[in-house]
Amino acid sequence: MARGLFPWGVFRKPLYIQARFSYLHMKYLFFSWLAVLVGSWIVYVEYSSYTELCRGHDCKISICDKYRKGVIDGSACSSLCEKDTLYLGKCFTAKANSQAKVGDQANLANLATQVLSIADANKDGHISLPEARSTWALLQLNEFLLALVLQDREHTPKLLGFCGDLYVMEKVPHSPLFGISLPWIIEVWIPTGLRRRMDQLFTPSWPHKAKISIGLLELVEDVFHGTFGSFLMCDVRATSFGYNDRHDLKVMDAQYIVPEAIFQEDIRQQRCDVDEDCLYGADCLTSCDLTKHRCTPEVTRPNLAKACEALKDYILRGAPSDVREELEKQLYACIALKGSTEHMEIEHSLILNNLKTLLWKKISHTKDS
Repeated sequence: MARGLFPWGVFRKPLYIQARFSYLHMKYLFFSWLAVLVGSWIVYVEYSSYTELCRGHDCKISICDKYRKGVIDGSACSSLCEKDTLYLGKCFTAKANSQAKVGDQANLANLATQVLSIADANKDGHISLPEARSTWALLQLNEFLLALVLQDREHTPKLLGFCGDLYVMEKVPHSPLFGISLPWIIEVWIPTGLRRRMDQLFTPSWPHKAKISIGLLELVEDVFHGTFGSFLMCDVRATSFGYNDRHDLKVMDAQYIVPEAIFQEDIRQQRCDVDEDCLYGADCLTSCDLTKHRCTPEVTRPNLAKACEALKDYILRGAPSDVREELEKQLYACIALKGSTEHMEIEHSLILNNLKTLLWKKISHTKDS
């Protein structure tokens, strides 16, 4: 009898110890993972706000050194280099800037007047050599050029000053256009479907979304055969836009809003084997001419089609029942627009006006308008 119980007595205790060890091991792994996650979050928050992330401190030293030597000048130089009332905070991009030019259709006389007005930083009626150097450096930046030509439009943040090739813009309090910004270490763990639902939850009320959407449509209208030529919107994503407390749309990143004439000049020199080789930014795609292995100059989709695709889920969610069906119909017609159709400009204008009218009619009698 004792011999029969002996094996049970031998193995019972080790099994209990093994199970306890597995539990402790799992518990240790869980808390280790949690500690890594929390630690990474803290490091991210600290590091993302650190000005050295884009070498902001080095940039300031370089700019101020040139300012004190009389090489550059500008309306923001004193605040940055002498009064210390201007500091370099969050870095929006670390990418190198490329030269920008205006299109062939630009009203160069009006543009020259605006440039001269900005260049005269101290408003003494004369443009010094340091002011001229600074202005020329700024004119090489797509985003500065766009801010300059659209200064009288409400969806462009106001240009507050400059120093060398550094320029200061009005702060946009709400960005991105919808959703929430998450650190990459959390972002990678969130499934795409869940991320999309989260983005839709963190949005303003529908009347406010309608006003913001009208702002994006007006921006498309302004850059399409405007006073200073046509521009292509090559990155129409939520992160490129924001809005203020009055729910006016504001451009956050204009790096990929480029003059159409210059885009066409550059893209036709690009070698290709497939259409995907002819992509600029996230959204400006042309086709590949396989006989020459060169990209064609015409984009396959106009700005309006890309804007409508970005707005579709955003504006349809929570839309009033009496406008939803017509709104959805107009949006899908807009998304279907092609860049090379013979009557594209007429269709473009018609759909743009229909969408703006539909949205304005719904909110024009509310306090949200």
